[in-house]
Amino acid sequence: MVQNPHSVVNRKMRCFLICLAVLVFTVVFASCNNSNAIKEIKVGLHNNNELKIQVDVLTASPADVYAEYWEDEGADTTKQVSPVSKNTDRHRLVLCNIAPKTNYAYHIITVTNGVKNISKTYTFSSYDLPMFLQDQFTAKSASEKHIPAEFKDGLMLINKRYAPGVAYLVDYKGRIRWYHMIDDLGFKVINFTKDHTLLSILGRNDEPTSYGSEILEINLLGDTLLHLKKGQRDFKQTIHHEILKNKEGNLVTLFVDQKIMDLTAIGGSKQDTVNGDGIMIMDNTGKQLYKWSVFDVMDPLKDRNLLKTKKDWMHANSLNYDRDGNYLMSFYNNGQIWKIDAHTGKVIYKFGKGGTITMPAECNFTQAHAAHINANGNLMFFDNGVEKHQSGVFAMKLDEQRKASKIDLHIQLPKEVFNGRMGSAYMINDTSVLVCCSKRHIIVLTDRKGVLLWTMETSVPTYRAGFITSKELSPYLKP
Repeated sequence: MVQNPHSVVNRKMRCFLICLAVLVFTVVFASCNNSNAIKEIKVGLHNNNELKIQVDVLTASPADVYAEYWEDEGADTTKQVSPVSKNTDRHRLVLCNIAPKTNYAYHIITVTNGVKNISKTYTFSSYDLPMFLQDQFTAKSASEKHIPAEFKDGLMLINKRYAPGVAYLVDYKGRIRWYHMIDDLGFKVINFTKDHTLLSILGRNDEPTSYGSEILEINLLGDTLLHLKKGQRDFKQTIHHEILKNKEGNLVTLFVDQKIMDLTAIGGSKQDTVNGDGIMIMDNTGKQLYKWSVFDVMDPLKDRNLLKTKKDWMHANSLNYDRDGNYLMSFYNNGQIWKIDAHTGKVIYKFGKGGTITMPAECNFTQAHAAHINANGNLMFFDNGVEKHQSGVFAMKLDEQRKASKIDLHIQLPKEVFNGRMGSAYMINDTSVLVCCSKRHIIVLTDRKGVLLWTMETSVPTYRAGFITSKELSPYLKP
């Protein structure tokens, strides 16, 4: 990545200032000889990230150490607390929830044998975001009073899919509150896990839009917890569109399954290749634990359009879990959502045109993305609306026993934000839905009637816009 020369100069100046601060601290603490005395403090950026400050603390003997920090605007400012570094004399404290260009005060707290000591108060100033991260998001609302409190009390998860890849956590004002960047790969897909980590598929710019060949898991401190690359152990396939964890903590993803077939009967070659989709589970080392393929349950030769679609026959675009632990899998090319038995691989139902569940006439969706079970227990998905050239959102009450369904929620979005590819829709509360219209570079918050309460233009066509609550982000970030 080409660096701005001014940025390079600024970074050198930062390093100089940091070194100067360390020298001063070293002199100040040199005469301390208490058992849990602080000998040295170094302050700098964590992983070269302007929104994370790293404080390295050296104590005279092993101790528990943490930092309390606050915006330096007065004693009544809310204090934030870093994670605790336990029973060592070398401590790395990472301060998150940092705002750009802001003055902060902090002190270091040491605890040894139950005795707590608080250092004097020190200060630092955070830097502005790099130019390439500024003006990425523009949020608008006719009236802030129409924005639900629940939406203000959380952050949106957004990804830049081409290199340099960036994962963002953004608040309702369009401010970047957290980010993580990778120079030579894009964040093709990203999800927030039950372990409060960010799990993603990484891919090169020359790989298709939501396809990749690496899996990365990081925590909210920005530290790498897992990094798998195609070719390690059983990880041989190209993966795409989804990466999850199951309840055992294993990796669950979609993969491209290639099948060599004789297509001469329909005008193809004797050794033709059909690209289908499958579900694969791997452990954290890349060992395959389970594999399912669409070829297990469907014969491609029954598809009249196979010669046109063989390079991407079904185009699976999302994978999730039903409440009973079975899979929900959406396909773009046939416009269906399948429920698949996670143990036997049998298709339990097919929802959509030509499916096994009866639909109301009003449920005329064409192509779906981000299929999942919402908080009300209903099947929810983004309707691309390709045929009618109008996108929307559905939440459906399904009766699997009677093979019937009825509409719980149907939102028709304004035609100006029609989004024929990609997209997502997630409930914020019972009355509002966060909708991502990827191709239009816009994310909207709408009520159940389709009235837009808030909009945010994005500089990047993010695949989805997830929402993470304040509770899930604690203690690292506070919206």
